Amino acid sequence: MRNRAATRTALAVAIVGALALAGCGGNGGGRDTGGGWKPDGDVTMVVPFAAGGGSDRAGRALAAAIEAADPDVSVSVENREGGSGAVGYSYFLGRNGDPETLLATETALLALPETGDVQFTFEDFTPIMKIAEDFTLLVVPAAAPYQTCTDVVNAARGQRVVAGISGQTGLDNIVFSLTENKTGAKFDRVAFESGGELIAALLGGQIDIASLNPGEVIGQLESGDLRALCAFAEKRYDYGALKDIPTATEQGIPVSFAQFRGVLAPGGISDEQRTYWIDTMRRALDTDEYRKYVQDSYLQPINAAGPEFVDYLNRNRTVLQEALKQ
Repeated sequence: MRNRAATRTALAVAIVGALALAGCGGNGGGRDTGGGWKPDGDVTMVVPFAAGGGSDRAGRALAAAIEAADPDVSVSVENREGGSGAVGYSYFLGRNGDPETLLATETALLALPETGDVQFTFEDFTPIMKIAEDFTLLVVPAAAPYQTCTDVVNAARGQRVVAGISGQTGLDNIVFSLTENKTGAKFDRVAFESGGELIAALLGGQIDIASLNPGEVIGQLESGDLRALCAFAEKRYDYGALKDIPTATEQGIPVSFAQFRGVLAPGGISDEQRTYWIDTMRRALDTDEYRKYVQDSYLQPINAAGPEFVDYLNRNRTVLQEALKQ
């Protein structure tokens, strides 16, 4: 399944550069206040993607929530994009033992080791907290003939249905692959760079369907330019604008897969440092900053701390391997 040779040259220079910048990692930092370890006050939140995207918004929201949970801590956000997240994660790998550097993580943590030439798996890091899950909607133009996701699947069994995707490891391609595996449908994929480009392609008639996060497409759904046929989610959304959209499972398509959002610490930190970050993130989930982020992004606030996050990653990796197998 892995085509390591195809990606080795493209990523090697960027990753080596990132590791060189990382140096040898931190020296533990922080201070002991008598109640356990705490950061010295300055913490870095690494975002392994460019500014302005969903991961960047997550990183900045997490930084604000941590600061609200512990006013003694200041969190700065550092974007290290490249290689579909590989550069940022590889830089973070070089921060081993540094408890004052965190990373805003998502599904690329699992997808990159399956599809790219990277030197890590999630076991090389310290999972702190899964803060939310971001599912997708199957979306079509307003004038499309399809009324349900079942209509789309039935059509894709015998005719050409063009699906826009945002890359092999993207959440949209994963749910299309799972749908093919479960139903026998076959989609003709066309790759784009972003959700914005997918929306433009739908509106322009270049593609028939797309799988998009609610936060990406809510404006077009509310305007009536696009329609959502189903949600690839475990349950229906509670948000007013989305609550009437059935799940794929309700329509006989047993597919649900989320892009998780979460926080990692580097590998090699102490139990005391790990405990501090888990406790801090638990408090962060009770802040107005976190609640606003979840609501504004139409996320499902499904959380998992420490060992539960590890269990989730193991389960999710198995599902992702099924989706990406060839």
